[in-house]
This record gives sequence, C-alpha cells and structure tokens, in this order.
Amino acid sequence: MAPARAQTAREPDDRRPGLQAGGSEDTVPADLTPIPAYEPHAAADQAPVADLDQAPQDPSTGPSIAPSTAAAPARTVRAGQPRRSRPCDAFDNPSKSSNQTWKPTHTRRKEVLKALGIFQRATADQLWRMMRPGDRHDRITRDTLNALKDSGLVRVEMRLESGHQLWVLTEKGHKEAKPLLPKNVRISALRKLEYDDEGRPQQADGYDEHAAAVTSTAAVLTGAGYGTPLSWQTEIGHRLPYGYTQYADLTMRAPDAGVPAMLLEVDRVTEPVDDLVQKVRRYAEWFELLAPKADPNHERAARHEGAAVHAFRLWSRLYPATDREGYVPVAFVFTGKTAAQRASRMRRLEQAARRYLAGEPYPGRGSGITAVNYHQAVPVVVTELERITADPAGAAGRVWRRLGRDEWQTLTQALDNPDGDRLYAVQWEQARRRQAEREAAAREAQRPVCTRCGNKFTDDRWQSIRQSSWRSEGDDLCGSCLHEHYEQVQAEKDARREAEEAADREAAEAERKKSRGLFGRRR
Repeated sequence: MAPARAQTAREPDDRRPGLQAGGSEDTVPADLTPIPAYEPHAAADQAPVADLDQAPQDPSTGPSIAPSTAAAPARTVRAGQPRRSRPCDAFDNPSKSSNQTWKPTHTRRKEVLKALGIFQRATADQLWRMMRPGDRHDRITRDTLNALKDSGLVRVEMRLESGHQLWVLTEKGHKEAKPLLPKNVRISALRKLEYDDEGRPQQADGYDEHAAAVTSTAAVLTGAGYGTPLSWQTEIGHRLPYGYTQYADLTMRAPDAGVPAMLLEVDRVTEPVDDLVQKVRRYAEWFELLAPKADPNHERAARHEGAAVHAFRLWSRLYPATDREGYVPVAFVFTGKTAAQRASRMRRLEQAARRYLAGEPYPGRGSGITAVNYHQAVPVVVTELERITADPAGAAGRVWRRLGRDEWQTLTQALDNPDGDRLYAVQWEQARRRQAEREAAAREAQRPVCTRCGNKFTDDRWQSIRQSSWRSEGDDLCGSCLHEHYEQVQAEKDARREAEEAADREAAEAERKKSRGLFGRRR
C-alpha cells in the first residue's frame, strides 16, 4: 500500500504529483519540508452568551479512535452537564437545560480554521483531541464548528458510519484560514461542494479509513504533548534522483517534547510488508542525498567522523538536527485487524529492514567495544493506535518500540541510543585504559634487573642504556650500584696510583743513597 493522502482517496502508488490532503493549492517542490511555527494554546474560553444555537447533543462516541468521554467514576454526570463540584465557568459546555451557554471565542474559531486548513477534513472528536485535550469532551469544539457553520466558514461534508460529522472549510472559510497559517505551512486543497443534475448537493466520497487514521494519529500525538496542530504537515514529498517521490503520511515537529522531527506512516495492515520495507529503503536513499553544491570528496571523508557527514546531506537543510545519532526517525503507526496480525507485521518489518536501521559496529569489538554506530542508520519506531488508546498515558506512555529492541518504551526513550556514541565513549576510554595497562605490564616484564642488588632499573636508568648504541661496563647495574661501582673503580685507581707513586719515591730514594755511597768511597 502506497502512502495515502491524509484526507483523500488512496492512489495506487506514491507517485502523486497532484494535490494531497495536506497539499497546497499551488505547486510546491516535493522535497521541501516547511517548518511549522509554534503557537501556544490560549486559555480555556469561558465567555457565556445566550444567542448561540446549541441543541443538546451527546459527546461523540464513534470508533474513530476512542469515545469522546472517558469512562466515568462511580457517580457519573451527563456528558454535557458540569459537575456540581466544579465552578460554573469551567471549560465544559453546560447542557441545554442550563441557564448558560458558551460562545466559542475568536481564539477557538481560529484554531479550528487553522486545523481544517492543514488537515482539510476532520471530525469534532479529532479536532478536540488535537487542539483541546484538556477539555473533558468535544462539546465546545462542536459548538465552535456550529458557530463557524452559521458564519458560512465551514460545512458538514458527510456523516460517517460512526455517526461523526466530517467537517470541511467552505470557500469563504478557506480564504479566511489561509492568512492565519504561517507562510511555511501549506494550506490543504479546498473541498468544493458538488451538485447533481437537479442542483442538489451531492454526498462527498473519498474519505476512507486510512485518511481517518492519519488525522486521528496526529490528534492523539498532539493531545499527548507532541507539538501543536501547526507542528504537522501531511503528504510531504521526498523526491529521489530516479524520479520516484516518497510521500510521508505525516511529518511531526515537536522539539519541546524531545522530537525535533519525525516522519510517520500509518498502516492499516492492508499492504504487503515488502512495501513497508521499500518505504524504509527509499527514506534511507533520500537521507543520503547530497545537498546542492556539497563536495562529494569531503562528504566521503566525513563518513568516518560520525555526525559531521550530515552537514553535506540534503535532509539537514530541510529538517532540524535530530539531537541524536542517525537520520530523521520514521514511525509506523499500525491499526486495524487483530493484535496478533499487527505484531506479526512488526516482526517481519524488523527482520526485512534490518540493514537500514541496525547501524554498524564501531571498530575494536575485540577490545570489548560493543557500541553501535547509528550515524547513518534510519531510526524506525512502531506503535499501534489501539495500544495508544488503551494506555492511560496515551502516546506519551510506553507504547513505542524501536525496531531492533524488544521492550516497549516512551517515544524519547525509543529514539535514544544508549548503545551508541555515549556507550562508545565510555567503552573506548575503558579499552584505552586496558591497553595502557597491558602495555605497561609488557614493558615491566622487559625491565632489566640489577645483577648486583637484584632491583629493577628505574625509567631513567633504563632509558640511559637504551639510548646507547653499544654495550659498556656497568650496563647490567642499576643506578645506585653503578655509582658504587664507579666509586670502587675510582678508589682502586687512586690506590694503584698511590702505590705507584710510593714505589717511585722508594726507587728514587734508593738511587740517591747509592749515589752518596759511591762518592764517599772515591774521596
């Protein structure tokens, strides 16, 4: 199954040069990835008004992701009715029977317009989870949509089998939403209202379960704190040199949550696993593309320097630094079928795509280095929408698994590389220390021993005899013994000299005595 458009009918493959759900009206280079701006949510809107038509409705409970209202504790309250223990100005909408209703503020109206501008079509349930996860249900989001409908900015395109209404922008709303989005965030294509031959509005089509899963994935991740609605882009193209463009279902930027960028593929367990492997392969090929005017020779040399190589790659010009080793992470979000089928799919993907995600061992494994070089690997994580909705912490919980590992972790833990550069630095230092100890032991084994006292030579004494190119007397003696040897030799020389001098004096004295005796006899 090729990557689907976030909100439109699926196409047979990824070669989709036209508009996508998150695509722009204008032609945008496929390999450009806009950087969404971050806008913090405003405080909960609490302005009461009495002129807004709010027919009593229950919160959405369709199966798009999970019921809008969580399971209530022992004493339950109706979905649209505030708890007695809460003040009347809380963020939940009161029911029709209440004396107050709530007018969606300008901030909420802009939020909905911007979200529909990015995702093109969404239910109130999805918009609530994406924009206002702090609200207990989607009632005020539906009220905001109804207010925008009365203003002619949005309309209901269709009612899904789950009972949810699918909302889209009108032409007027599309024009109003476009200037609200940052310039680097593309607005989706306008969904025009079509009429039949008799002038009656036609029921829209083309909204499949994959498109719903894509929007719901963005909703649950945003609700868990991974960015804002403006952090998302749909159907971003990654053009390869041989003419193929790999589209990502979603691109997420959540630097405040420790994920500067991530590419997401939503899979409903309907396409062959080989197709998923090819997606990983194509992403790996795209990550290796050189940036314009990059020097290929310098790029090849930088491959041995870890992260330095990425400065020469195209992806580093379009996506922010990952703050970890490796390329921009890719996430596969599985949904549908049975848990056993999804688990089997993950294992098969892990086995078949291992060459792209496993990394390479650092040199020196025989020296106790087990660290892995992930600098040119694609970090691939997997999760399931069903697992996310079942976890109390949602997408912020331990619902992610890094392919190549067995345990389920949080997203930041799964993307981290504890066996990467940090481990390599520790193991390299340990290996260096062990090597130094081995060399020192081998050196000590070769250290000479004094033949007189039996002590080992000092470093200076050993170095002095190693510097000499010939052997001399005393080379087998340590420094102190050599000093004593020199003193003994000198003493012996002095004794011999004194003995020779004494003998000379005795001979001279004898000669003088002999001369005096001969002279006396002649006289």
